[in-house]
Amino acid sequence: MTLDSHQHFWNYNPVRDAWIDDSMATIRKDFLPQDLQSVLKKNGIDGSIAVQADPSETETEFLLSCAKTSPFIKGVVGWVDLLNDNLEERLSHYSKNKLLKGVRHIVQAEPNDFMLRTDFQHGISKLERFNLTYDILVFPYQLNAAIKLAHRFPNQKFVLDHMGKPFIKTGEIDQWKKDIIALSKASNVYCKVSGMVTEADLTQWKISDFKPYLDVIFEAFGTDRVLYGSDWPVCLLAAKYEQQLRIIQDYIGAFSKHEKAKIMGINARDFYHC
Repeated sequence: MTLDSHQHFWNYNPVRDAWIDDSMATIRKDFLPQDLQSVLKKNGIDGSIAVQADPSETETEFLLSCAKTSPFIKGVVGWVDLLNDNLEERLSHYSKNKLLKGVRHIVQAEPNDFMLRTDFQHGISKLERFNLTYDILVFPYQLNAAIKLAHRFPNQKFVLDHMGKPFIKTGEIDQWKKDIIALSKASNVYCKVSGMVTEADLTQWKISDFKPYLDVIFEAFGTDRVLYGSDWPVCLLAAKYEQQLRIIQDYIGAFSKHEKAKIMGINARDFYHC
């Protein structure tokens, strides 16, 4: 099974989705399962993992309802309030739905040391009991906290979204590379090769722009802990679905058939228990 490990759905709401500013007019509209299903089929992708884009339980319910009625959605990474005293009750409630595979907090919008907060780490400590993964969404300057988090919870499964959002547009790589290598030393951490095109020049990127960053990821994580993801529909700001897909397909072109299968689906299936 070939899986897209990272995509989003939304009914566009100008207040809730204020992060979609004027520069993102392309995605300032509804994106629903019926919009993605034909795109996946056209590109030979069997299914996907729907990831939260809004920090609310309403979002989690919405994504679970999408997955219930659209079998190609193999799992949901939702949102629960990891800082709330009622977290255990909410996790117990949501874990009854086997389509919920993990949770995410949009840490990139938080202070650099947010993941080192006692209340956040208390929340993280509850996930393993419910067999839930955690998606790490950070900017490069927040990777140091992610490294510490991963080592403090060696039995918790983590996945780094969008390769830690390296500054591809400006070509910055040195510190990001050091931090990625350090993060990969935690064997409980995986990495999504996703969201690359929107970290590059949106209108003038070239496939060659991504090779140095992909070299780092595969050198650090190997082929057993890397997951393909599109970040659709956000990727549409810079590329059509097939264009962003071609970046990773070209890069792994010389890999073995089994290595390709792991990157393009097996690793995501195993990580999210699909």
